[in-house]
Amino acid sequence: MKKFTIAIALFISVLSVQAQTKTATANTAENAGDEQESLAKTYLSQIMGVALSATSNLKLFEVVHDWIGTPYRFGGSSRKGIDCSGFTKEVYSKVFNLTIKRNSRDIFSMVSPVRRNELKEGDLVFFKIRSRRISHVGVYLGGGRFAHASSKGVAISNLEDRYYSRYFYKGGRLTAEYQDELEIPLEEETN
Repeated sequence: MKKFTIAIALFISVLSVQAQTKTATANTAENAGDEQESLAKTYLSQIMGVALSATSNLKLFEVVHDWIGTPYRFGGSSRKGIDCSGFTKEVYSKVFNLTIKRNSRDIFSMVSPVRRNELKEGDLVFFKIRSRRISHVGVYLGGGRFAHASSKGVAISNLEDRYYSRYFYKGGRLTAEYQDELEIPLEEETN
């Protein structure tokens, strides 16, 4: 039901943009594309609870949005069910064209630790949930929010929530050797 409502809102927004584009005779095709991207950015940042100023990678938000609501399944890697590392692997594959390892501890071996207040869009967040070892991973979206596959399915949560704040271990950014392989740099400057 939630995805249906979101889809209807997106459809209405797109129709609105198309109507505005047709009435503005001075708009070029390039300007219309920029306007639609801006609208999509605004829409996705609002429904995901991330400030527009923190949103620079539209593809990241689109991929995450497509997975929202997918059920959790340990070891899963499809729309029928996915776990946290499978989701993270899928996001990095689709957004950054990069193959990362398959479990949260192995993924942590690919990153340089980052403090919570230094996290950037696309960084990874790691948790030790009732364990001495890393047991959960998610993708940071900005504004304290991250996407992950939890026991309730793929969702967006806040690092400040008591539960996640309690179990947060470290943030991580892919080391230089892996960043060189990225199609879209993680540390892309925004103006």
